[in-house]
Amino acid sequence: MPPKKRSAAEAASTPHASRRRSGRIGSSGKKSTYFENVDDGEDTDELSKVAPPRKAAKTKATPKRGKKEEIRVELLDEDEKSESESDSGDDGDGYVEDKEESEDESEGEESSPPPVVQKRGRGRPPKTPTPVKAAAAKAASAKKASAKARVSGAGTSKGRPKAQSKAKAKHQAKAKSEESDAEEDDDDDDDDEEDNMITFIPALKLRDLDGVDYADERLHKNTFLFLKDLKANNNRKWLKANDKEYRRSLKDWESFVETLTEKIIEADDTVPELPIKDVIFRIYRDVRFSKNKTPYKAHYSAAWSRTGKKGPYAGYYVHAEPGHCMIGGGIWHPEAESLARLRASIDERPHRIRRVLMNPTFRKMFLPNAKANEKSVITAFAAKNKEYALKTKPKGFHPEHRDIELLKLRNYTIGTNINDSDLTAEDAQDRIMRVVSAMVEFVSIASSEVLTLLL
Repeated sequence: MPPKKRSAAEAASTPHASRRRSGRIGSSGKKSTYFENVDDGEDTDELSKVAPPRKAAKTKATPKRGKKEEIRVELLDEDEKSESESDSGDDGDGYVEDKEESEDESEGEESSPPPVVQKRGRGRPPKTPTPVKAAAAKAASAKKASAKARVSGAGTSKGRPKAQSKAKAKHQAKAKSEESDAEEDDDDDDDDEEDNMITFIPALKLRDLDGVDYADERLHKNTFLFLKDLKANNNRKWLKANDKEYRRSLKDWESFVETLTEKIIEADDTVPELPIKDVIFRIYRDVRFSKNKTPYKAHYSAAWSRTGKKGPYAGYYVHAEPGHCMIGGGIWHPEAESLARLRASIDERPHRIRRVLMNPTFRKMFLPNAKANEKSVITAFAAKNKEYALKTKPKGFHPEHRDIELLKLRNYTIGTNINDSDLTAEDAQDRIMRVVSAMVEFVSIASSEVLTLLL
């Protein structure tokens, strides 16, 4: 049911004091006092002027202080107490004077222009020490000073000499270390100076020609003398000092090989005309996998084949070394396929190799101690190549094969030694060509077997 409306008479008859008060209870458990401070006779306008009570501002929780901060606060409190006592102990006149001075200062401040506010720049503002921090810093410094004073005062006369001796020992050790560092620096400087020093190697004079000029068809005797000296002084320093002599001997060898190449091409048309660098061997040794670590070869050498000094084909070889000169030919260390093809040719057509070995010119030039029969010639030829030969039969052949001695071989080469004078003679190249001509057929057969394999 809706509430009944009161009439005007009923409303006038009810007294003002009987207005309903708020009976609500807030969260604090107290009744609302919103209308309690208002008198009964006041109008509604006056009630509207009364402002409601503000809520109490929440106080921030005070952080727990450590022992150091409590000490700092106690020190500040003591300072404030002492200042207040000193102020309270002054006379009345002094107070009046202070009051007058404060009034004068206030008047001066009112008359002075307002301070200029500086704009804040970029970056963090400088940290200004707070009074608490400044007081704490002073107290800490005072404690440190008092502690040092106590330590210095507590030292006895007996302990002072020990401290002095320790300090002296430390000073001496430091001085010694500085001296050693200075000596090491001096040594390093000396080493650097030695590394940066330039050593001058005096260039030796060239040997005299003794009335014999250099020629393309023969080698000069000074070339053999240089190789002999190189063998006795096989090092880089000596070769650098004798660089001119080395260059002259190398030029003599190159010119000799160039003229000899033309004659070899006439004897064997399968040998092409190649640059000199593809024919002669360098004097520098590869010592990476060798026990002999001497950097240079004590000889000059050159080889001719269908591909020059390198390749799978058989060829001709000339070696110039004091006391060990030689001329040879054939195929040295062939690849597995080439070696298998050579053995198959000996097995299938043994008459070809036998015919070459039994040639009187060939036998007289390379197998002079062999008798004039096939067995003796084959045995002599196998003896010249026995260094890398197999000890047993090769795979796929019968141990009682007729040419088992030839099949065991890994190298098929022939050669003959000559004197040093043969290369320095006027007809040096003619003497070489007599040897080369005797082995042309042998080299051609070996190369043809490799050629058929490649084709």
